Amino acid sequence: MDGRAGVAAPQIGVSLRVFSYSVDGDLGYVVNPRLVRTEGLQDGDEGCLSLPGLWFPTERGSEATVTGVDADGKPITVEGDGLMARCLQHETDHLDGIVYIDRLKGRTRKSALRAIREAAE
Repeated sequence: MDGRAGVAAPQIGVSLRVFSYSVDGDLGYVVNPRLVRTEGLQDGDEGCLSLPGLWFPTERGSEATVTGVDADGKPITVEGDGLMARCLQHETDHLDGIVYIDRLKGRTRKSALRAIREAAE
């Protein structure tokens, strides 16, 4: 897999609760985001700038809604399905101190942890 869908401010050394996204030509950002809705299920490979080169199947909601504000403090709502839903959940997780591997289970989690150890060696 390649490409990036979003980045959370702390990933680039900025201590703010904000993320940006770029999914299928849809560009934007959300300040103080709150994940307010997920629906359905999707299971697909997910990667992260925090763990370069590693991709693992990660279950997420197939639809998601995030609320927050823009740079002018005006309320915004961002909704999406598929990759956009995955991005909204992934980036909000970052701001809550969760990395996608924290959501993995069983053999997939063991494989991910092993790959991280091996990459660090």
